[in-house]
Amino acid sequence: MKQFSPLWSLLPGAALIAGCGNPSKKEATDHTRQKPNVIYLIADDLGIGDLSCYGATKISTPNIDRLAGQGVQFTNAYATSSTSTPSRFGLLTGMYPWRQENTGIAPGNSELIIDTACVTMADMFKAEGYATGAVGKWHLGLGPKGGTDFNHLIKPNTQDIGFDYEYIIPATVDRVPCVFVENGHVVGLDPNDPITVNYNHKVGDWPTGLENPELVKLKPSQGHNNTIVNGIPRIGWMTGGKSALWVDEDIADVITGKAKDFIIKHKDEPFFMYMGTQDVHVPRVPHARFAGKSGMGTRGDVILQLDWTVGEIMNTLDSLNLADNTIFVFCSDNGPVIDDGYQDQALELLNGHTPMKQYRGGKYSAYEAGTRIPFIVRWPAGIQPCKQQALFSMIDVYASLAALLNHPLTPATVAPDSRDQLATFLGKDNTGCDYIVQQNLNNTLSIIQGTWKYIEPSDKPAIEHWTKMELGNDPKPQLYNISIDPSEKDNVAAAHPEMVKELSALLEQVKAGKHQGIK
Repeated sequence: MKQFSPLWSLLPGAALIAGCGNPSKKEATDHTRQKPNVIYLIADDLGIGDLSCYGATKISTPNIDRLAGQGVQFTNAYATSSTSTPSRFGLLTGMYPWRQENTGIAPGNSELIIDTACVTMADMFKAEGYATGAVGKWHLGLGPKGGTDFNHLIKPNTQDIGFDYEYIIPATVDRVPCVFVENGHVVGLDPNDPITVNYNHKVGDWPTGLENPELVKLKPSQGHNNTIVNGIPRIGWMTGGKSALWVDEDIADVITGKAKDFIIKHKDEPFFMYMGTQDVHVPRVPHARFAGKSGMGTRGDVILQLDWTVGEIMNTLDSLNLADNTIFVFCSDNGPVIDDGYQDQALELLNGHTPMKQYRGGKYSAYEAGTRIPFIVRWPAGIQPCKQQALFSMIDVYASLAALLNHPLTPATVAPDSRDQLATFLGKDNTGCDYIVQQNLNNTLSIIQGTWKYIEPSDKPAIEHWTKMELGNDPKPQLYNISIDPSEKDNVAAAHPEMVKELSALLEQVKAGKHQGIK
């Protein structure tokens, strides 16, 4: 692993804990002053064109803009995947999600898909004496194989993969069960009203969007016609747990409050907080403070709500005098989608707003808008604000942060696909990654190297059934020069067979694991 000593020259007396063992609390406390806190805030389905700091003119995101202005703002950063579950899996494990079979979009009662034997990013921070917490959207499953029992202590949970504390949404806000889980327990659950969840057939007698459309306050545009909770029909069926059900309008307030509580509780020791927002995923149900404020319907309103969340975290850090030595990462899990299942007029009210900017596709897609994301890193004590145009992938965050802490990633099976890109991450080098790999809904892979992007041939559908999103699947190889054709309109594979051959071979090497362990 490369060493990045100039960083620690900023912070005198840095005798770092090395190795993979868990230091005692006393040992950890001896080193708290020089170790930066880390907050990784990952928004849901947010486009690179949804923020004013990335050029949006129809909406203003002042808090995120301030974060970008004080940090490194990336213009060529990518999630590993164009959907939620695999993107998050890749971040926390440092392994491409397509190497494991069960990393597709997880149902609300999925088992924990990260093996408890895996050394996660949270494990790494914990080994370095950090307090670790997961707050907000999870969507990586909970419980044992066979599915989650929400009526008892849910094990394994995030505490079995490196997090000291969890307050999480099990899956997505459009999936049942519509409850929060705190340290393995459903919050507010009445044991006399047990929860039953099923994704194959209806359970219980709760109304559904299909059977009782007159009871819904937000109508589905496609799918989303199962159990109604808070007037909103969801994916999947549930019954029971009435006292534990969330109120959608309050979710942002609840998880932001829990995140602030975590920061306050651990202000005197180094902490790592992984925070997932439900915004801007469907159903888009803003708090009354934001409803109608964007002029672009509820999708615009929840972008304002997301910006408020970021501002609350920033204000908390400021109030505790923690901002200077806190690395605050802000990004999205994948690209944007406009109509994703509810009649919320997101398309009709865009008013010239372009969530995808000039890029083709979006969420689910192999094209650029599927994985090209807003990505911002702020650390006043350690970096200078800048625009970072270097190629960067979320898969490399794990190894980069390990390099920051001089933490060896051993054995080679730890974060196998993550590469040390710390200098790029901190804006100190603009060389960027040699290549990045992207994954769409159907596990079709793409690879970018330099100005070239290759999408492997696929016999999967060209269009996603529900959202009508272009998936980028084609039986023929695709090659784009994204420096001159960022919208991927001109497939030049036939004109550049040598480049197709070169990038196809590189992708096959990556698939075979030949580049693993290169930090």
